[in-house]
Amino acid sequence: MKYVVILGDGMADEPIKELGNKTPLQYANKPMIDYMAKHGEVGIVYTIPEGMTPGSDTANLSVMGYNPEIYYSGRSPLEAVSMGVKLLDTDVTFRCNLVTLSDEGDYDEKIILDHSSDEISTKEARELIKAVNEHFKTKEIEFFPGVSYRHLMLWHKGSVEFDLTPPHDILGKKITDYLPKGEQKDIIYKMMRESYNFLRNHPININRIEKGLKPANSIWIWGEGRKPLLPSFEEKYGLKGSVISAVDLIKGIGICAGLDSIDVEGATGNIHTNFIGKAMAAVNEIKNGKDFVYVHLEAPDESGHRNELDNKVKSIELLDEKVIKVIKEELDLLGEEYKLMVLPDHPTPIRLRTHTADPVPYLIYQNTKEIFNPKQQYDEIYVSGTNNCFKKGHELMNYFLKCKEDE
Repeated sequence: MKYVVILGDGMADEPIKELGNKTPLQYANKPMIDYMAKHGEVGIVYTIPEGMTPGSDTANLSVMGYNPEIYYSGRSPLEAVSMGVKLLDTDVTFRCNLVTLSDEGDYDEKIILDHSSDEISTKEARELIKAVNEHFKTKEIEFFPGVSYRHLMLWHKGSVEFDLTPPHDILGKKITDYLPKGEQKDIIYKMMRESYNFLRNHPININRIEKGLKPANSIWIWGEGRKPLLPSFEEKYGLKGSVISAVDLIKGIGICAGLDSIDVEGATGNIHTNFIGKAMAAVNEIKNGKDFVYVHLEAPDESGHRNELDNKVKSIELLDEKVIKVIKEELDLLGEEYKLMVLPDHPTPIRLRTHTADPVPYLIYQNTKEIFNPKQQYDEIYVSGTNNCFKKGHELMNYFLKCKEDE
């Protein structure tokens, strides 16, 4: 048996007036998902434990079968692992976003316009993070470049006693009430404030403004954590596997779980990503002997954060046509028994532009055990009426890998 999980980050949503009071999943043209739903199993899963922040970190840990209440130690350490940054047990890491703040007023009164600086290119971002590191680097603190707007700050012998807000949670709001709080907050605040003074006039940003793009005029520090320890996925489930993602967070979770991280040329983490390249990379991993592949697509989440309704619908359609359809058809050609699971990690409603902890729909399809239920659908509304419900999200993976195999 071969297993493939296809995760559309932030794909779940709410009914939207512009879509005839349908959710993007209901509205999108997704013939392959519709076919699998009618010939497989659909249900609902709570990926965020009660009381925990609804982030892609906790949610993807849960989907991969790791209880976040036990194994979550912060978002940024997982990203650090993917970036190849060696961590000591006493190190603390932080996510460092390049964000766009409004021009008017004092720093504390500015509005956060974009958590991604118009999805700044990795090449441009590296130059800006280089400037940030040159300005702030000490024996204790250092900055490392990542992908697009997502970067890393490492603090040797640092503290985790902070209250730091993810920038995508406060889009369109004044930052006044969301500035760093907690132990040594002044150090982080000073770096964020000073970064605005020199980043806003950096040649990269002047050039971006001339092109009509938002400038990356400030750093935003959040997501503190320490080195994670996850049990091996292979030891846990007896399967050799790989993870395919453009996002350091997901790569890091996979690497910490002992999965191989596969890079795909043209994978961007947005709607312009190489969808087919990711699908074929997953198929090639199966052909090369892997039992399990976790394919992560960020595009629906980014569309939700950016309030891009058309792109959210389009991202679901591209996921169906260029990833799910390609993987299924290629696996059919191999003639092996396989299971596919499709789900989001969490909702990212267009209305809110950030994550919620609401449950999400899952779909499991097995090629050798097709059923037929012509009324069955895969969307947030339909699955809420089924009896298939996982209150503890980390239990779904075990069910997917083991369920009904002996029937």
